[in-house]
Amino acid sequence: MAEKFILGVESSCDDTAAAVVAEDGRILSSVVASQNALHAPYGGVYPDVASRAHIMAIVPTIRAALSQAGVTKEQLAAIAVTRGPGLIGSLLVGLNAAAGLGAAWEMKVIGVNHLRGHLRSADLDEARIKPPAIVLLVSGGHSILARYDAADRITLLGSTKDDSAGEAYDKVARTLGLGYPGGPAIDRMALEGRPRIRFPRPLLNEGLDFSFSGLKTAVARHVSLHPEENKADIAASFVAACIDVLTGKCRAALHAHRPECLVVVGGVAASKQLRAALAVLCDEAGVTLSLPPLMWSTDNAAMIALAAWDYVRLGIYPKLQPEVRLPITEF
Repeated sequence: MAEKFILGVESSCDDTAAAVVAEDGRILSSVVASQNALHAPYGGVYPDVASRAHIMAIVPTIRAALSQAGVTKEQLAAIAVTRGPGLIGSLLVGLNAAAGLGAAWEMKVIGVNHLRGHLRSADLDEARIKPPAIVLLVSGGHSILARYDAADRITLLGSTKDDSAGEAYDKVARTLGLGYPGGPAIDRMALEGRPRIRFPRPLLNEGLDFSFSGLKTAVARHVSLHPEENKADIAASFVAACIDVLTGKCRAALHAHRPECLVVVGGVAASKQLRAALAVLCDEAGVTLSLPPLMWSTDNAAMIALAAWDYVRLGIYPKLQPEVRLPITEF
């Protein structure tokens, strides 16, 4: 029987993406229509602008992904689309486009949990996840620790009580006048500075939940009180505080659960500083560090398509309705 593929569609936030992926994680195509230039003047994602841009880009992006892959609809096992969590308007564009294609092609459409997509991004191109695993998902909207035993056995261990790590990165970047997206800019500037300012490490030794609102506020207050302070030193000090919290929580989770590997995914997983710190931690703990390639750390449709193969194997087909909030434990 001829090999089948899944067409993935992702529009949960500010980028429109489509990809074609095989069951083993091979990526036949991946196309992204970036909105960075549209949102840069706002210092963050402007939801209405994002929705309108998705409407313009969704069909050309899907068409380009199929063309790049050299795949016809007859070779597809299903269409996968992000159903949440995300911005309601952005999600609706992707869901409606996928539902329309599914109806026209008489094909199953799978609504995929975006967080499960990030989790599976570590297996794109090649398998890297070895259960039981501890998963650290750090992105613009989420800071999550979970235990992964199988696709249908995920246990939430901790999550953020307020801001996510990625949101703190973006807001600190805005405070420092670094523009959008803030994460890469903060990391680059931090490399030029010294972490000499002792910013708080919220909840560092208190369970596995996260809190970054206080850290973000502390940086903003420091900047207002010391406007002439070296920005590189502020960035380095902020990054050091974030990494201390993230590695501290991972250390506690590894000690409590003794997994085979630590899986680190999400946009913040692209941080070179975080990757280096977690490599040291995993070496000390004797576990494997499983990271997606840098290009698959941020939002993409390939991860949505690969996650959908889990749904196919388990026979799970959620309703195609947008979910602004959706825990990683749910399909």
